[in-house]
Amino acid sequence: MATDPGQGGPTPAAAEDDPAARGEHWWPVALAVLVAAGLHVALPTDYRTAPRWLLPAAVGTLLVVLVVGDPGRIDRRRTWLRVATSLLIAFITSANLYAAGRLVADILTNNKLYANNATGLLATGGVIYATNVIAFGLWYWDLDRGGAAARAHRPFANPAFVFPEMQRGGYGRPDWVPVYVDYLSLAFWTATAFSPTDVSAIKPWAKLLMMTQAAVSLVVVGLVIARAINILA
Repeated sequence: MATDPGQGGPTPAAAEDDPAARGEHWWPVALAVLVAAGLHVALPTDYRTAPRWLLPAAVGTLLVVLVVGDPGRIDRRRTWLRVATSLLIAFITSANLYAAGRLVADILTNNKLYANNATGLLATGGVIYATNVIAFGLWYWDLDRGGAAARAHRPFANPAFVFPEMQRGGYGRPDWVPVYVDYLSLAFWTATAFSPTDVSAIKPWAKLLMMTQAAVSLVVVGLVIARAINILA
């Protein structure tokens, strides 16, 4: 039996299966991307990229290119597919960071947009928070072990995150490999608890990325809640 390069143990038999059968389905990632695009469109005009259709068109086009370029399960290792995936996630992340920056600036400068509108403030903050979770979940998913296609070929090689199911304690199958929903959960708890919960980052880039996400979430949530309380009071 082969040796597991990521954990130093034997590689499960499933690691020798056809990568096309082991690859992830596209639909969870596609759904997350479409939700993020929809959330951005739902933001007030001052917080959206202009024109309004720009972000949905860009991420929608890239998503179609990715699905057509790697149909079925995600298993094709091509440089251009990796670049297109990173561009898609970068568009979502940069647009949301722009919205977060505008919201923070408006709160700190006492912009009249939310002077007496705590509900609108909380709704805008909630949209930015939710998009932040989706975007960083996509980054974790895309970067861990070289991405989804690389995980289909070498599922146990060089992990950046240690999930509970990876421990040798019977919590998961011997051939368990994280998929997008696992990275989405990691992003949610990082944004909510501002710290790792049941998942440990073991690569420097993973720790820095989690710190960045937690910092963005902390600033947005902290300022939005404080401002809303001040309005209601």
